[in-house]
Amino acid sequence: MVDSNREQGQGTIASQELRDIVRQQLQGLLEINDYQGAKVLLQPVQYPDIAEAIEGLPETLQALAFRLLPKDEAIEVYEYLDSTVQQALIDELRSQDVLDLVEQMSPDDRVRLFDELPAKIVRRLLQQLSPAEREITSLLLGYGTGTAGRLMTPEYIALKEGMTGDQALARVRLMAPRTETIYTLYVTDVSRRLTGILSLRELLVAPPEDSIGALMTRDVISVHTDTDQEEVARVIQRYDLLAVPVVDREERLVGIVTVDDVIDILEEEATEDIYTLGGVQSGEDDYFQTNLLTVARRRVVWLFVLLITNTGTSAVISSQEDVLSKVVALAAFIPLLIGTGGNVGAQSSTVVIRGLNTDRLRSMNPMTIVSRELIAGALLGVMLAAVVTVWAFLLERNWQVAIAVGFSLLVISILASTAGSVLPLVFKRLGLDPALMSAPFITTVVDVAGVFVYLQLARAILGLN
Repeated sequence: MVDSNREQGQGTIASQELRDIVRQQLQGLLEINDYQGAKVLLQPVQYPDIAEAIEGLPETLQALAFRLLPKDEAIEVYEYLDSTVQQALIDELRSQDVLDLVEQMSPDDRVRLFDELPAKIVRRLLQQLSPAEREITSLLLGYGTGTAGRLMTPEYIALKEGMTGDQALARVRLMAPRTETIYTLYVTDVSRRLTGILSLRELLVAPPEDSIGALMTRDVISVHTDTDQEEVARVIQRYDLLAVPVVDREERLVGIVTVDDVIDILEEEATEDIYTLGGVQSGEDDYFQTNLLTVARRRVVWLFVLLITNTGTSAVISSQEDVLSKVVALAAFIPLLIGTGGNVGAQSSTVVIRGLNTDRLRSMNPMTIVSRELIAGALLGVMLAAVVTVWAFLLERNWQVAIAVGFSLLVISILASTAGSVLPLVFKRLGLDPALMSAPFITTVVDVAGVFVYLQLARAILGLN
């Protein structure tokens, strides 16, 4: 929804505090059955803020508040609601009310809703849509999930090169009420192939007798229907576009992806990456709306993997019992060393994974990335080792133990930063999600390697056989 908001400045709510006040007042009015007062309260409020106010109400009042909205406003507000609230309203509203809402939704928003609904309900709603809307919706549903085709809207304004400025403006006025955005106009040939673009600003300031072919830009940035949604978002971000045209294999224009949809993509992808980095499988559902048993089942998978991997640390310690029995003081520094090593590795993996996901590292040689992190790990190791060596001596009054701890921390830091940068790059090369090399996994790997390095170096420095 790009052009459907109320006029700029009207009813703007600037802060979360004010939005909370509106929600509280709305709830109070509904609880005392003052429906006219609730209507007056919502009248000057922006559609996204009305949606947020409804989402914050108890479930028993959400449908009631929604029914108070005029039909045109209800359709606009519905598209801003969270998918769980949208589904709940479908269950609460009468069949005809639901059909009217779904019929008037933007095609891309309708498809997003259908992706969240049970298949049985989707089939019923599809059958009840008008032929034109049913055809558009079925077309979008036919594209793969997470692609530009599934995300796009077919509501755009197409012009022809032979049109004059006056003719083009007349078409814009005719099509504007049924189009999601009019700020960018697209020029196609007789076969609907995309040949150029033109901004509304350029059209308005151009002489009315000039042809569109002379005004348009032929160097068009576009994506294909099977382009991944993350790549679509990067294209819009890189070229500062309000919308990007979507073409099929024959380069025919079939739709556009608007910047508001890209914001949703960026939030969705960032959330997915954060969950993966934390070793949490989020699936396709809202984590905080998911059944707790399902949450536990998804999280326990990684925890079992890490639990099994951590047994390697126990095995290493068991194999070096002779060293620890001769110099018991060494055991006191194991948590410090593996904790620091895990943190260094987690930092390296985080920056590399983020760089890969944002394409910041696309132009960099993998060896350059690894070398950079190795040097960073060495510098960190030197600084940390200097402090830890002095601290270890003050605790144990034994320079050999202190040197063993400090030198081990230096080696572990280099090892951790190298592993934290190499493993995500390897996963990327294998076609896997680099975020799978998350902080918990890197930390566990470094724990095992760090304990082994520490006890071997201690054996050598202390001269133990």
